[in-house]
Amino acid sequence: MAFDIELFINNSIRIATDMGPVYIDPFKMKDKPHDAAVVLITHPHYDHMSPKDIIKVSCDKTVLIVPESVKIKAKHLEAYVGGIKTMKAGGITEIGQLKIEAVPAYNIFKTFHLKMMGWLGYIITVDGKRIYVSGDIDAIKEARAVRCDIAMIPIGGFYTMNAKQAAKLINEIRPEIAIPTHYGSVIGKPEDAEEFKSLVKEPVRVEIKMQY
Repeated sequence: MAFDIELFINNSIRIATDMGPVYIDPFKMKDKPHDAAVVLITHPHYDHMSPKDIIKVSCDKTVLIVPESVKIKAKHLEAYVGGIKTMKAGGITEIGQLKIEAVPAYNIFKTFHLKMMGWLGYIITVDGKRIYVSGDIDAIKEARAVRCDIAMIPIGGFYTMNAKQAAKLINEIRPEIAIPTHYGSVIGKPEDAEEFKSLVKEPVRVEIKMQY
């Protein structure tokens, strides 16, 4: 099963797979493709769980996956998707040819994303490749323990890691490819991606994919 990754804005991601697109935290979507096989939500902040954008990408076959702590808010979307699943950190689910693992996503010294909230990042296995979408995090111990082929992590600072902290994490977990997220719009500057890239060590390859 082949795949392709697009990063639109913030943490709004589309992974095209043979079974259909997987969207993570769709936000400010320009189009209304209504084609999602799966939509993954990391946490309920407006720039990650945007109901109008979830509706834009969803159809009657879409599986919407949210953290267990967000299930009440997600119920309002039942009419727009094929089904809703909830996950907790450590959980694993399979949808068609996709394997999805839930991992914790939280801040260490900030109060924006508390561990007690149970918010999530995800590791999505597609075509034998493990794609880690961290959600909004600092360099937490669970992130440092992740083994993946592709890592998509925030670099914008303030709410999350900054470019320097994110590069340090990537140099520790050493994926094949690192894709910076969460910069250049809600928080952070477009130039943060170049700083991040300059600090990541070989053989990790940095791909800058932010579209708008």
